[in-house]
Amino acid sequence: MRSRFDEQLNTLNIEMIEMGALCEESIALASKALTTGDVSLAERVSVLSADIDQKERNIESRCMKLLLQQQPVARDLRQISAALKMITDMERIGDQAEDIAEIINYLEGRTAEETVNIRDMAAETISMVTDSVDAYVKKDTELAKTVIGHDDKVDEYFDRIKGSLIKMIAENPENGEYALDLLMIAKYFERIGDHATNIAEWVIFSVTGEHKNS
Repeated sequence: MRSRFDEQLNTLNIEMIEMGALCEESIALASKALTTGDVSLAERVSVLSADIDQKERNIESRCMKLLLQQQPVARDLRQISAALKMITDMERIGDQAEDIAEIINYLEGRTAEETVNIRDMAAETISMVTDSVDAYVKKDTELAKTVIGHDDKVDEYFDRIKGSLIKMIAENPENGEYALDLLMIAKYFERIGDHATNIAEWVIFSVTGEHKNS
């Protein structure tokens, strides 16, 4: 019975990794679409968002079966409940990548020097998402803490970008709408960082039973 349960937990881990990879790809595509002005890349993010939604439903169903059909011990129970929390954050990451892609459609292929900072911010959030899911699978609380620490760096990127865009508007008010679109994109990346932080906090809970908000 336990071996069967362990197999199902392993399958859950694989699905979590797959969902995380979809999130990483959607963020990367949105970032590339922004820096290249390639709207076709942005359109692919919507497809990935649908895949992320489906993966969330699949994992939720698997978790419920594990809870109902098996008798998980405390640590297993924490792992399953943490997975249920994490997929909510990952689904929202997919939504926010799609929101970024939608804004890119309105930029009409326009790119600017400021998108370099946004690209770097995107790379930071991709790393946070990757490491948070990896920490869950490996039960690595130190890696999870590293992810949490990187949230400050994402916030710094946002503040830097916001300052630069304010200066852009001051120097040329005609760029106002464009600057606000870029600011909204940066805000979505900041939120993605917040969701990766949430995932990392649930990783720590899954291992230790302790959560920041408990």
